[in-house]
Amino acid sequence: MNKRNFTTFPALVTVALSLFLCGSVADAADRRPDIVFILADDLGINDLGCYGRREHHTPHLDAMAAAGTRFTSAYCAQPICSPSRAAIMTGKNPARLHLTTYLPGRPDCPSQKLLHPIIRQQLPLEEKTLPEYLKETGYISACIGKWHLGGKGFGPAEQGFDVVHAGRPNTTPSETEGGKGEYDLTAHAMQFIEENRDRPFFLYLAHNTPHIPYTAKEPLVAKNNKAFEPVYAAVIETLDDTVGLLLAKLDALGLAKNTLVVFTSDNGGLHVPEGPHEKITHNTPYRAGKGFLHEGGLRIPLIVRWPGRVPSGRVVNAPVVNSDWVLTLAAVCGLPVPSGLDGVSLASLLTGGEAPKRPFFWHFPHYTNQGSQPEGAVREGDWKLIEYYEGSVELFNIANDIGEKNNLAATEPERVKQLRAKLNAWRDATGVQTNTPNPKFDAALHRALYEDMDVSRYNASTADAAEFARVLEWRKQMNAVVPKPPQQAKKGKSKR
Repeated sequence: MNKRNFTTFPALVTVALSLFLCGSVADAADRRPDIVFILADDLGINDLGCYGRREHHTPHLDAMAAAGTRFTSAYCAQPICSPSRAAIMTGKNPARLHLTTYLPGRPDCPSQKLLHPIIRQQLPLEEKTLPEYLKETGYISACIGKWHLGGKGFGPAEQGFDVVHAGRPNTTPSETEGGKGEYDLTAHAMQFIEENRDRPFFLYLAHNTPHIPYTAKEPLVAKNNKAFEPVYAAVIETLDDTVGLLLAKLDALGLAKNTLVVFTSDNGGLHVPEGPHEKITHNTPYRAGKGFLHEGGLRIPLIVRWPGRVPSGRVVNAPVVNSDWVLTLAAVCGLPVPSGLDGVSLASLLTGGEAPKRPFFWHFPHYTNQGSQPEGAVREGDWKLIEYYEGSVELFNIANDIGEKNNLAATEPERVKQLRAKLNAWRDATGVQTNTPNPKFDAALHRALYEDMDVSRYNASTADAAEFARVLEWRKQMNAVVPKPPQQAKKGKSKR
């Protein structure tokens, strides 16, 4: 574990009344709640048993859902890693941060009609992060695992974390380790909990699982041989096992009742072939996956457990977004309410109240390796509009068409006009970066990648042999068109 200086917990705070969920006041003898925030990497909305994926073995997460609250319409602030993580850390929309795609970002290429905006290459140090908020009231914080919000000088230690252990994103499976460093990260997480059991702590455990490339222990792969993708299913089971170890540690230390545990993902599951994997997962019944503003890219699993505070066995269908966590945890921990953020507090919702009603906005001005194009979206009530910045628009009634199969834009022109106006007003108020025309645009390449096949409608679980062969050919075409950044070309590595 990394060396760190312990922050002195002010004597005044130890005797002060702490404001907990729903404005209730805790007994003066109680300490503020411990927080464990577990983040998976590219875990899809239906990858867990409790979300309906019956061929995946996730008994510990299923039990966590039964003991707590499971959300069916939890959204990420961006359907790709770095900006989603920035939203969790700051409570701000990635568009406001000008950090709207993964770092360092995909290079421009001739198949694009539009050029990408030049994004920030790190989460700026002037942005106040969740551990920095919590530090003000005596918390010690650890970042265990993936950061992906900046390199040297912009890492978790510079952004408020006292303990940092990155681990390795890929490991050789063995009797003591999985294929994504899961057990090493979990061991460091449990050590942090044990060392800080007598003071309020915030553990941010950011797994690399199940991001490609992945592998798993052979016995687990064999056990899952009937799954849609046996190796992927084994990786998910490994993740579940490590979550079980962590929850058991809280129980053994007598900390479970005072610990708010959050389990979620940074974005939707990867639904198209990528890297060495021809089949990965599918997000049925939702459309598309990682990199898209369709529901398969935006919806993420979210389970919250806090015995005696968060209702057990509850399912929340109301939409929430992961930029809500700063305000939510500030309320839970009795902090002054931060201002100037884009999320809302879910503190009342967590204890059984109603979800705040509001529109949800996304701005994603990028082409991705998964096949998406620059786009923005707004969801208000049951209606969702997706505006493609190349010129077209889609409108869906999510309540009636969860798979976003029926574009109602032509039959609902007034609703399209109203939602586009709201999306435009939000973009103006947020100060978003926009695209510019690509002077090197190649129409033939664009047609091959974005017109001849709409990969947002590809579903690996239902595709026949011809469609599967076509998506593999599409992947080869995409790989051939997208240039590797210089440092990756030199190392011969593939990028996200």
